[in-house]
Amino acid sequence: MAQSGGGAAKRASLSGDAGGGADGLSALPDDVLVHILLLLDSAATAGRTSVLSRRWRRLWALLPELRFPVAPAPHLIASALASHEASLRHLLVGFDAAAAAPDSAAAWLPLAARRLSGRLTIQNRIKSESAYGGETGASFQVPCFEHATAISLDLGFLSLALPPAGVFARLFKLSLERVRFAGACDLGAAVSSRRFPCLRKLTVEYARGLPNLTISSESLLEVKLWHLNGLQRLTVVAPELKKLKLANCFAGRRPVADISAPQLVVLMWWDTYDRSSVHFGDLPQLKRLTAHGFYVYGRHGYESATNRAFVSFLERFQAIHYLHIALTYPMYIGDSQCLMENLTVLPRLKTLVLFLQNKGHAFGPSLFHVLRKCTGLKRLGLSFYPNSELEAQSACPSGCVCDQPSNWKTEEVTLKHLREVRIIDLEGTDHEVAFMKRLFIWARKLKRITLTYRSISLGKMKEVREKLLCHAMPETHIGLTKYTVYE
Repeated sequence: MAQSGGGAAKRASLSGDAGGGADGLSALPDDVLVHILLLLDSAATAGRTSVLSRRWRRLWALLPELRFPVAPAPHLIASALASHEASLRHLLVGFDAAAAAPDSAAAWLPLAARRLSGRLTIQNRIKSESAYGGETGASFQVPCFEHATAISLDLGFLSLALPPAGVFARLFKLSLERVRFAGACDLGAAVSSRRFPCLRKLTVEYARGLPNLTISSESLLEVKLWHLNGLQRLTVVAPELKKLKLANCFAGRRPVADISAPQLVVLMWWDTYDRSSVHFGDLPQLKRLTAHGFYVYGRHGYESATNRAFVSFLERFQAIHYLHIALTYPMYIGDSQCLMENLTVLPRLKTLVLFLQNKGHAFGPSLFHVLRKCTGLKRLGLSFYPNSELEAQSACPSGCVCDQPSNWKTEEVTLKHLREVRIIDLEGTDHEVAFMKRLFIWARKLKRITLTYRSISLGKMKEVREKLLCHAMPETHIGLTKYTVYE
């Protein structure tokens, strides 16, 4: 009986009682209990702990973060914000179905704008752009967040309207993904220095409705523009800008751009280029350059025109610390012509990274052509694009000319400064091993090769390493590492 009574007493002490009796967990300080609630998956789950005892009823209101991965009814979000007592450093709301309607967000966004002092994250999980009937429908009206420090909106191609007035005084990071800019919404004017005086990083991805974008900011350090469908003209005036990354924005159109960013260190221009209409001004601080791909084979049409633009772009830069480019092969070469002779110039380089979309073809001839144009190279990176099962079965048939011309197998390239090589997803095919054998001859002072595995197994990578050790110089170390981040 004594044991039974003790067990009942223990259960009572853990759960609390209607009379407010303290339990062991509830006796902990508020900051400890708040930390425990932050480990839960959502604000709704944290709120349900109120049933434990009176001690827990208001704890959720002290949370510095409110997360609604699956949004409840809009009035419940508004109620939670109105009842919240602590400084709110992060508000996350995930939408789907009807909850994604702009008028639903209007029920709580103005209140969030007044309460938030940190990050706002809105995620629309609806993937289909057609779910909203093209350009029709209401706009997602974003009020002015005077105290927010970061805003990230993924709207699933809902229309977005930015406020016509107000200052986002503390905002340093703005990310807009899958958005459609409504009517006369002028993103450039909105993110101007006057309205966003502390903005450091701007990201716009998969956007619609931005035919002209003019960004003028004295605070911006990073700008990333990806897949701005319909962009016709880009102007950037940013005296402190350090990174500019642009990809697939002018596809199918003549690019028109004026970039004034004298402090730029990193430039990614993965898009069409026209020397007469794209102007960068002086870039004395530029160290890292990523350029659009070069077609190894093709005909005197699209591929040749793209290659000419690529070469014209590279001609603008006499010397660069780091260059990242792609070499692209067709799945079937057939009677296509080799276009490598059109790659007539490369800047003086210290580091070269090649993204090889070779689709199973031999790449020795093309790399030989590239490497003999940058004999001062110190570091080389090779990243192989994973072949699909169809490509692996179909590419490089018997008699394919991808291994021609064969002079790369006998002629020398002097790479006396090359010390480091990093290769991602080297599979150890005959083509690959043949190239590596030549590289060991060309770079006799090579100190380190790092084999990085991303889509192949560690066991396979160890087999590749053994193949290379048979041909490497004794002083060349060959190490293995798992893929993490590679730029």
